[in-house]
Amino acid sequence: MKNKRYFALIIMLAITSIGIAQGPPGLGPPSPPGLPIDGGLLFLVISGVLYGVKKKFKN
Repeated sequence: MKNKRYFALIIMLAITSIGIAQGPPGLGPPSPPGLPIDGGLLFLVISGVLYGVKKKFKN
């Protein structure tokens, strides 16, 4: 019984958050041009790999 309530709560929160996230159509400022994410993404990938290697060899 308790699991059904948790499941129902999660479903209700998911549905309401999706409904709130969608704004009204046609309103709002125009979207800016696409921005490149190359440099930042490459930095994050390299730092993640280096951190993983460090953790792997430390243990």
